[in-house]
Amino acid sequence: MNDIVLSHQHLKKFASEIFLKIGCPEEQAKKAVEVLISADLRGIDSHGIARLSGYVRLWEAKRINSTPNIRVVHESPSTSVVDGDAGLGLVVAPHAMEIAIQKAKVCGTGWVAVKNSNHFGIAGYHSMMALEHDMIGISMTNASPLVAPTFSVERLLGTNPICVAIPANEQPPFVADFATTTAANGKLEILQRKNKEAPEGWIQKKDGSISTSPHELKDGGALIPLGSDREHGSHKGFCLGAWVDIFSGILSGANYGPWVPPFVSFLAPPTDPVGAGIGHFFGAMRIDAFRPASEFKLHMDNWITRFRASKTIEGQEKLIIPGDPERESESERLVNGIPLNPKVVDDLKALADKFELKF
Repeated sequence: MNDIVLSHQHLKKFASEIFLKIGCPEEQAKKAVEVLISADLRGIDSHGIARLSGYVRLWEAKRINSTPNIRVVHESPSTSVVDGDAGLGLVVAPHAMEIAIQKAKVCGTGWVAVKNSNHFGIAGYHSMMALEHDMIGISMTNASPLVAPTFSVERLLGTNPICVAIPANEQPPFVADFATTTAANGKLEILQRKNKEAPEGWIQKKDGSISTSPHELKDGGALIPLGSDREHGSHKGFCLGAWVDIFSGILSGANYGPWVPPFVSFLAPPTDPVGAGIGHFFGAMRIDAFRPASEFKLHMDNWITRFRASKTIEGQEKLIIPGDPERESESERLVNGIPLNPKVVDDLKALADKFELKF
Protein backbone atom coordinates (compact mmCIF):
# COMPACT_ATOMS: atom_id res chain seq x y z
CA MET A 1 0.00 0.00 0.00
CA ASN A 2 1.16 3.52 -0.78
CA ASP A 3 2.04 5.98 1.95
CA ILE A 4 -0.54 8.61 2.87
CA VAL A 5 0.83 12.15 2.84
CA LEU A 6 -0.37 14.63 5.46
CA SER A 7 0.80 18.16 6.27
CA HIS A 8 2.84 18.84 9.38
CA GLN A 9 0.19 21.37 10.42
CA HIS A 10 -2.50 18.67 10.34
CA LEU A 11 -0.39 16.25 12.37
CA LYS A 12 0.58 18.93 14.89
CA LYS A 13 -3.06 19.89 15.44
CA PHE A 14 -4.12 16.28 15.95
CA ALA A 15 -1.20 15.41 18.25
CA SER A 16 -1.88 18.55 20.30
CA GLU A 17 -5.51 17.51 20.77
CA ILE A 18 -4.36 14.07 21.98
CA PHE A 19 -1.85 15.47 24.48
CA LEU A 20 -4.50 17.85 25.81
CA LYS A 21 -6.94 14.94 26.13
CA ILE A 22 -4.53 13.05 28.38
CA GLY A 23 -4.27 16.10 30.63
CA CYS A 24 -1.11 17.90 29.51
CA PRO A 25 -1.08 21.65 30.22
CA GLU A 26 -1.34 23.65 27.01
CA GLU A 27 2.29 24.84 26.95
CA GLN A 28 3.61 21.35 27.63
CA ALA A 29 1.34 19.86 24.96
CA LYS A 30 2.68 22.44 22.50
CA LYS A 31 6.28 21.55 23.32
CA ALA A 32 5.61 17.78 23.14
CA VAL A 33 4.08 18.21 19.68
CA GLU A 34 6.97 20.34 18.47
CA VAL A 35 9.50 17.68 19.51
CA LEU A 36 7.40 14.79 18.19
CA ILE A 37 6.71 16.21 14.72
CA SER A 38 10.30 17.44 14.35
CA ALA A 39 11.20 13.75 14.02
CA ASP A 40 8.80 13.25 11.10
CA LEU A 41 9.97 16.43 9.41
CA ARG A 42 13.61 15.39 9.72
CA GLY A 43 12.84 11.95 8.25
CA ILE A 44 13.19 10.03 11.53
CA ASP A 45 9.78 8.41 11.06
CA SER A 46 10.38 5.82 13.79
CA HIS A 47 10.33 8.54 16.49
CA GLY A 48 7.55 10.81 15.26
CA ILE A 49 3.77 10.62 15.08
CA ALA A 50 4.00 6.81 14.88
CA ARG A 51 4.96 6.89 18.59
CA LEU A 52 1.90 8.91 19.67
CA SER A 53 -0.27 5.92 20.57
CA GLY A 54 2.65 4.48 22.57
CA TYR A 55 2.75 7.56 24.79
CA VAL A 56 -1.02 7.34 25.29
CA ARG A 57 -0.79 3.69 26.31
CA LEU A 58 1.94 4.54 28.84
CA TRP A 59 -0.33 7.25 30.26
CA GLU A 60 -3.20 4.76 30.47
CA ALA A 61 -0.88 2.39 32.34
CA LYS A 62 -0.15 5.26 34.79
CA ARG A 63 3.50 5.28 33.81
CA ILE A 64 3.41 8.84 32.41
CA ASN A 65 2.45 11.82 34.54
CA SER A 66 0.76 14.38 32.28
CA THR A 67 1.17 17.19 34.84
CA PRO A 68 4.72 16.71 36.15
CA ASN A 69 6.50 18.90 38.64
CA ILE A 70 9.85 19.03 36.83
CA ARG A 71 12.45 20.25 39.29
CA VAL A 72 16.16 20.58 40.02
CA VAL A 73 17.08 18.29 42.93
CA HIS A 74 20.85 18.88 43.02
CA GLU A 75 23.14 21.45 41.40
CA SER A 76 26.44 23.26 41.24
CA PRO A 77 27.17 26.42 39.23
CA SER A 78 27.66 24.41 36.02
CA THR A 79 25.69 21.21 36.69
CA SER A 80 22.21 20.06 37.67
CA VAL A 81 20.26 16.91 38.30
CA VAL A 82 16.63 17.19 37.21
CA ASP A 83 13.77 14.99 38.42
CA GLY A 84 11.25 14.69 35.58
CA ASP A 85 8.45 13.46 37.89
CA ALA A 86 7.55 10.72 35.37
CA GLY A 87 6.60 13.36 32.79
CA LEU A 88 6.69 13.01 29.02
CA GLY A 89 10.33 12.93 27.96
CA LEU A 90 9.23 15.19 25.10
CA VAL A 91 8.64 17.87 27.76
CA VAL A 92 11.23 16.99 30.41
CA ALA A 93 14.18 16.92 27.98
CA PRO A 94 13.79 20.43 26.48
CA HIS A 95 13.32 21.80 30.01
CA ALA A 96 16.59 20.19 31.10
CA MET A 97 18.43 21.35 27.97
CA GLU A 98 17.29 24.91 28.66
CA ILE A 99 18.85 24.65 32.13
CA ALA A 100 22.12 23.46 30.55
CA ILE A 101 22.07 26.44 28.17
CA GLN A 102 21.44 28.92 30.99
CA LYS A 103 24.29 27.46 33.03
CA ALA A 104 26.59 27.65 30.01
CA LYS A 105 25.77 31.35 29.62
CA VAL A 106 27.13 31.88 33.14
CA CYS A 107 29.89 29.29 33.42
CA GLY A 108 30.94 28.58 29.83
CA THR A 109 29.53 25.05 29.90
CA GLY A 110 26.40 23.53 31.41
CA TRP A 111 25.68 19.86 32.16
CA VAL A 112 22.36 18.35 33.22
CA ALA A 113 21.58 14.77 34.16
CA VAL A 114 17.92 13.72 34.26
CA LYS A 115 16.13 10.95 36.14
CA ASN A 116 12.50 9.86 36.39
CA SER A 117 11.70 10.66 32.75
CA ASN A 118 10.34 8.79 29.72
CA HIS A 119 11.17 8.41 26.00
CA PHE A 120 12.31 11.85 24.79
CA GLY A 121 11.84 11.61 21.01
CA ILE A 122 14.82 12.41 18.79
CA ALA A 123 18.06 13.44 20.46
CA GLY A 124 18.68 15.95 17.67
CA TYR A 125 15.90 18.29 18.75
CA HIS A 126 17.42 18.83 22.17
CA SER A 127 21.02 19.27 21.00
CA MET A 128 19.97 21.76 18.33
CA MET A 129 18.42 24.04 20.96
CA ALA A 130 21.98 25.21 21.71
CA LEU A 131 22.73 26.35 18.16
CA GLU A 132 20.89 29.68 18.31
CA HIS A 133 23.01 30.62 21.33
CA ASP A 134 26.34 30.00 19.54
CA MET A 135 26.78 26.87 21.62
CA ILE A 136 27.52 23.23 20.95
CA GLY A 137 24.69 21.01 22.14
CA ILE A 138 25.02 17.42 23.35
CA SER A 139 22.20 15.04 24.26
CA MET A 140 21.86 11.36 25.04
CA THR A 141 19.43 8.97 26.72
CA ASN A 142 19.27 5.40 27.86
CA ALA A 143 16.37 3.24 26.74
CA SER A 144 14.57 -0.09 27.03
CA PRO A 145 17.04 -3.02 27.20
CA LEU A 146 16.83 -4.54 23.72
CA VAL A 147 20.56 -4.78 22.95
CA ALA A 148 22.94 -7.65 23.65
CA PRO A 149 26.53 -6.49 24.27
CA THR A 150 29.23 -8.15 22.17
CA PHE A 151 29.37 -11.92 22.92
CA SER A 152 26.22 -11.76 25.09
CA VAL A 153 22.77 -13.26 24.50
CA GLU A 154 21.22 -11.13 27.27
CA ARG A 155 19.47 -7.84 26.48
CA LEU A 156 21.25 -5.42 28.81
CA LEU A 157 21.37 -2.04 27.02
CA GLY A 158 19.06 0.21 25.04
CA THR A 159 19.69 1.70 21.62
CA ASN A 160 21.04 4.65 23.66
CA PRO A 161 21.34 7.48 21.10
CA ILE A 162 23.88 10.29 21.12
CA CYS A 163 23.64 13.64 19.35
CA VAL A 164 26.02 16.56 19.01
CA ALA A 165 24.98 19.77 17.22
CA ILE A 166 27.68 22.26 16.19
CA PRO A 167 26.98 25.67 14.63
CA ALA A 168 28.66 26.98 11.50
CA ASN A 169 28.54 30.37 9.77
CA GLU A 170 27.12 30.16 6.25
CA GLN A 171 27.08 26.38 6.11
CA PRO A 172 24.26 24.45 7.83
CA PRO A 173 25.13 23.15 11.29
CA PHE A 174 26.87 19.82 11.81
CA VAL A 175 24.32 17.54 13.53
CA ALA A 176 25.37 13.95 14.25
CA ASP A 177 22.37 12.10 15.71
CA PHE A 178 22.67 8.32 15.90
CA ALA A 179 21.82 5.23 17.90
CA THR A 180 24.67 3.22 19.37
CA THR A 181 23.24 0.10 17.72
CA THR A 182 23.52 -0.88 14.08
CA ALA A 183 19.85 0.07 13.77
CA ALA A 184 17.29 1.54 16.18
CA ASN A 185 14.27 -0.51 17.22
CA GLY A 186 12.03 1.93 15.36
CA LYS A 187 13.65 0.79 12.11
CA LEU A 188 12.45 -2.75 12.86
CA GLU A 189 8.95 -1.42 13.48
CA ILE A 190 9.02 0.26 10.06
CA LEU A 191 10.13 -3.00 8.42
CA GLN A 192 7.32 -4.85 10.21
CA ARG A 193 4.74 -2.40 8.84
CA LYS A 194 6.19 -2.85 5.34
CA ASN A 195 6.52 -6.65 5.65
CA LYS A 196 10.23 -6.50 4.80
CA GLU A 197 13.24 -8.35 6.20
CA ALA A 198 16.07 -6.69 8.10
CA PRO A 199 19.62 -6.60 6.73
CA GLU A 200 22.10 -9.01 8.29
CA GLY A 201 23.91 -7.48 11.23
CA TRP A 202 20.96 -5.65 12.78
CA ILE A 203 19.61 -8.34 15.10
CA GLN A 204 20.46 -11.73 16.54
CA LYS A 205 18.38 -14.71 17.67
CA LYS A 206 18.13 -15.66 21.34
CA ASP A 207 21.04 -18.06 20.86
CA GLY A 208 23.22 -15.28 19.39
CA SER A 209 23.06 -16.36 15.74
CA ILE A 210 22.25 -13.80 13.05
CA SER A 211 18.62 -13.17 12.06
CA THR A 212 16.91 -11.06 9.39
CA SER A 213 13.42 -11.22 10.91
CA PRO A 214 12.20 -7.80 12.10
CA HIS A 215 10.02 -9.72 14.61
CA GLU A 216 13.02 -11.41 16.26
CA LEU A 217 12.79 -9.36 19.47
CA LYS A 218 9.39 -10.94 20.17
CA ASP A 219 11.07 -14.35 20.12
CA GLY A 220 13.77 -13.46 22.64
CA GLY A 221 16.33 -12.07 20.19
CA ALA A 222 18.27 -8.84 20.57
CA LEU A 223 19.49 -5.82 18.69
CA ILE A 224 23.25 -5.68 18.08
CA PRO A 225 25.67 -2.86 19.00
CA LEU A 226 27.01 -0.57 16.29
CA GLY A 227 29.51 -2.59 14.27
CA SER A 228 27.37 -5.77 14.08
CA ASP A 229 30.06 -8.22 15.21
CA ARG A 230 33.44 -8.28 16.94
CA GLU A 231 35.40 -8.34 13.69
CA HIS A 232 33.64 -5.15 12.54
CA GLY A 233 33.93 -3.31 15.84
CA SER A 234 30.74 -4.15 17.77
CA HIS A 235 32.77 -3.85 20.97
CA LYS A 236 33.10 -0.14 20.16
CA GLY A 237 29.34 0.15 19.75
CA PHE A 238 28.97 -1.60 23.10
CA CYS A 239 31.35 0.95 24.66
CA LEU A 240 29.34 3.86 23.24
CA GLY A 241 26.05 2.42 24.48
CA ALA A 242 27.56 1.78 27.91
CA TRP A 243 28.88 5.35 28.09
CA VAL A 244 25.39 6.72 27.38
CA ASP A 245 23.84 4.37 29.96
CA ILE A 246 26.28 5.42 32.69
CA PHE A 247 25.96 9.17 32.01
CA SER A 248 22.17 9.00 31.65
CA GLY A 249 21.35 6.46 34.34
CA ILE A 250 24.00 6.04 37.00
CA LEU A 251 25.06 9.70 37.08
CA SER A 252 21.46 10.95 37.39
CA GLY A 253 19.93 8.33 39.66
CA ALA A 254 17.72 6.86 36.93
CA ASN A 255 17.46 3.18 36.08
CA TYR A 256 20.24 1.69 33.95
CA GLY A 257 21.10 -1.46 32.02
CA PRO A 258 18.42 -4.17 32.25
CA TRP A 259 16.43 -2.13 34.82
CA VAL A 260 15.41 0.62 32.35
CA PRO A 261 11.60 0.43 31.99
CA PRO A 262 10.28 -0.67 28.58
CA PHE A 263 8.62 1.79 26.19
CA VAL A 264 5.80 -0.62 25.42
CA SER A 265 2.98 -0.50 27.95
CA PHE A 266 2.18 -4.22 27.82
CA LEU A 267 5.53 -5.04 29.45
CA ALA A 268 5.71 -4.11 33.13
CA PRO A 269 8.79 -2.27 34.45
CA PRO A 270 11.25 -4.39 36.46
CA THR A 271 10.04 -5.12 39.98
CA ASP A 272 13.49 -4.38 41.43
CA PRO A 273 14.32 -0.89 40.09
CA VAL A 274 17.75 0.58 40.82
CA GLY A 275 16.69 4.16 40.11
CA ALA A 276 13.83 6.36 38.94
CA GLY A 277 12.46 6.08 35.40
CA ILE A 278 14.54 6.64 32.27
CA GLY A 279 17.63 8.86 32.33
CA HIS A 280 19.00 11.51 29.97
CA PHE A 281 22.14 13.64 29.84
CA PHE A 282 22.57 17.07 28.23
CA GLY A 283 25.44 19.45 27.64
CA ALA A 284 25.79 22.98 26.32
CA MET A 285 29.20 24.48 25.54
CA ARG A 286 29.56 28.18 24.84
CA ILE A 287 31.95 28.48 21.92
CA ASP A 288 33.39 31.78 23.11
CA ALA A 289 34.49 30.00 26.26
CA PHE A 290 37.15 28.47 23.97
CA ARG A 291 37.66 30.96 21.13
CA PRO A 292 35.67 33.76 19.46
CA ALA A 293 32.44 32.27 18.09
CA SER A 294 32.72 34.08 14.75
CA GLU A 295 36.23 32.71 14.26
CA PHE A 296 35.17 29.18 15.18
CA LYS A 297 32.16 29.26 12.83
CA LEU A 298 34.30 30.44 9.91
CA HIS A 299 36.57 27.46 10.48
CA MET A 300 33.55 25.16 10.72
CA ASP A 301 32.50 26.49 7.30
CA ASN A 302 35.99 25.72 6.04
CA TRP A 303 35.87 22.20 7.53
CA ILE A 304 32.46 21.45 6.04
CA THR A 305 33.32 22.95 2.64
CA ARG A 306 36.51 20.92 2.37
CA PHE A 307 34.75 17.70 3.28
CA ARG A 308 31.95 18.42 0.80
CA ALA A 309 34.60 18.76 -1.90
CA SER A 310 35.98 15.29 -1.15
CA LYS A 311 36.61 13.02 -4.11
CA THR A 312 34.07 10.21 -3.76
CA ILE A 313 33.89 6.55 -4.71
CA GLU A 314 32.74 5.99 -8.28
CA GLY A 315 28.96 5.94 -8.39
CA GLN A 316 28.56 8.03 -5.26
CA GLU A 317 27.35 11.59 -5.83
CA LYS A 318 28.82 13.34 -2.81
CA LEU A 319 30.10 13.02 0.73
CA ILE A 320 27.30 13.55 3.25
CA ILE A 321 27.90 15.88 6.19
CA PRO A 322 26.09 14.79 9.38
CA GLY A 323 22.73 16.57 9.45
CA ASP A 324 22.41 16.93 5.66
CA PRO A 325 19.79 14.18 5.08
CA GLU A 326 17.60 15.38 7.97
CA ARG A 327 17.82 19.02 6.88
CA GLU A 328 16.94 18.13 3.29
CA SER A 329 14.03 16.00 4.48
CA GLU A 330 12.71 18.86 6.60
CA SER A 331 12.88 21.31 3.70
CA GLU A 332 10.97 18.91 1.46
CA ARG A 333 8.37 17.77 4.00
CA LEU A 334 7.55 21.26 5.23
CA VAL A 335 6.34 21.96 1.69
CA ASN A 336 5.07 18.61 0.42
CA GLY A 337 3.86 16.93 3.59
CA ILE A 338 4.87 13.92 5.68
CA PRO A 339 4.38 10.41 4.21
CA LEU A 340 2.81 7.96 6.67
CA ASN A 341 2.48 4.22 6.38
CA PRO A 342 -1.25 3.27 6.19
CA LYS A 343 -0.84 1.21 9.37
CA VAL A 344 0.30 4.33 11.21
CA VAL A 345 -2.71 6.23 9.86
CA ASP A 346 -5.03 3.44 11.04
CA ASP A 347 -3.39 3.69 14.47
CA LEU A 348 -4.01 7.45 14.55
CA LYS A 349 -7.63 6.96 13.49
CA ALA A 350 -8.09 4.51 16.35
CA LEU A 351 -6.71 7.18 18.72
CA ALA A 352 -9.18 9.69 17.29
CA ASP A 353 -12.07 7.28 17.93
CA LYS A 354 -10.84 6.61 21.48
CA PHE A 355 -10.92 10.32 22.35
CA GLU A 356 -13.92 11.22 20.11
CA LEU A 357 -11.85 13.41 17.83
CA LYS A 358 -11.79 13.92 14.07
CA PHE A 359 -8.70 12.83 12.19
